[in-house]
Amino acid sequence: MKEQAEESASGPDATGAVPGGASIRVIKGFYEGLELPVDQDWIVIGRGHTADLVLADATISRAHAAIGYDGKAFYVQDLGSTNGTRVNGKRSPRAALRDGDEVQLGKLQLRVRLPS
Repeated sequence: MKEQAEESASGPDATGAVPGGASIRVIKGFYEGLELPVDQDWIVIGRGHTADLVLADATISRAHAAIGYDGKAFYVQDLGSTNGTRVNGKRSPRAALRDGDEVQLGKLQLRVRLPS
């Protein structure tokens, strides 16, 4: 169990040097208006208690997706979710993120804010 928690806190491309100012905001869904900083290089989003960002929504998986930073750019990676992860309407297992992109997890829709 401890190994799983350590793995979720440090993703496959973890660098430890995340630029300040990045955030995700729920723009559609139960948590609409919730905004959180992206201040780690690997943040797991899901409804399970081991996720870094726990959102109790039945349309997302326990470990649905992760927002990561690989030292050069931010990205979103689907973690084998049932309903998939979409970026700007396109389903993708992994996609680079740009400021203003919209990420959909189940019925939740998030907007990404990234530093210049």
